[in-house]
Amino acid sequence: MTMALLEARGLTVSYGGLYANDSIDLDCEEGKLVGLIGPNGAGKTTFIDAITGFTPISSGRVVFDGKELEGLGPDARANLGLTRTFQSLELFEDLSVRDNLMAAAERPKWHSFITDILFPGRNERQYVEQVERAMAMMRISDLADKMPSDLSHGQRKLISVARALAAKPKLVLLDEPAAGLDTAESQLLGRHLREFLGDGISLFLIDHDMGLVLNVCDYIYVLDFGRVIAHGT
Repeated sequence: MTMALLEARGLTVSYGGLYANDSIDLDCEEGKLVGLIGPNGAGKTTFIDAITGFTPISSGRVVFDGKELEGLGPDARANLGLTRTFQSLELFEDLSVRDNLMAAAERPKWHSFITDILFPGRNERQYVEQVERAMAMMRISDLADKMPSDLSHGQRKLISVARALAAKPKLVLLDEPAAGLDTAESQLLGRHLREFLGDGISLFLIDHDMGLVLNVCDYIYVLDFGRVIAHGT
């Protein structure tokens, strides 16, 4: 039996007697766009926090690309190819759009300094290519030299998604990327998301925009009071 790219089994996050996530079983298949919907307070963001290592899991297990994630911090999980966006737009306000993406793309390894000595500029070229590719995918190349403060809310949202893509991930967890976008911007975002799947990137989407979720997702999970109450195409 083939494993999914991401598998959560019995994932539980509790705070005292409160269960934010209660025995969640969920799969993200490679090359698919999986959605998670539910009312405010259902535990959707907590699930992403748990998967990406920002919140400790009380019980259960998570496997990503065949590797158990228990004990790994957010940085180690990101290095495996598991990246995310946040509801709040955590952009570096004193960096240009291009440099915001570069900060996410640069992931030096222990042997990077050797590569720099033997092949000067190779690492830098790789990161630049990743950043340019991410901007092109989100159609924001014309904003590369602008500062975040000069951009609209919708543009900042697109940059947040592009920054996650700049890390060349295997799976991107998107936490309400359409929040605050108008209908046209949301539809544009949806078209971009489907394009990513053809570029070797799988997606997991949380959003309250039902039009977006129902139009772009291959499979959807419904969460309420921390439990999966329905799932299907």
